[in-house]
Amino acid sequence: MSLLKTTNNELGRSPFSNLRDQFGRLFDIAFPGREERELWGDWSPALDACEDKDKYTVSVELPGMKKEDIAVSVHDGVLTVSGERKSEKESKEGLVHRTERYYGKFTRSVSLPATVYADKVSASYKDGVLTVEVPKAEEARPKTIPVN
Repeated sequence: MSLLKTTNNELGRSPFSNLRDQFGRLFDIAFPGREERELWGDWSPALDACEDKDKYTVSVELPGMKKEDIAVSVHDGVLTVSGERKSEKESKEGLVHRTERYYGKFTRSVSLPATVYADKVSASYKDGVLTVEVPKAEEARPKTIPVN
């Protein structure tokens, strides 16, 4: 048994990742020059949503983007992050053997389960990660009730 042999799950990948890679190779053979993202549709950045007693925090991975190309909005209890990552393609001679980085427009939305202060939402962007903090309204925060 080779020490280099690993399963997708050992690499932290889902079994469907391997299937997608195999379909990608099949389409590369059948449709040379066609990019994988054309076959699978728009891209979606990874997102984490957390909650503490005072706020919701949403972190979105957006490496390689400029903050000017990112929009954040809150409307009717839904936080939406959208934008566009532009391609860095240059006209070069030679062949491209594989393209795995995704470009184009994206939209991610998260429903906020409690009343929030939409006018106090803050967003910061550092090292390719957008962090949005959405403060909870007073009525949504947990309260300690004294027992008499």
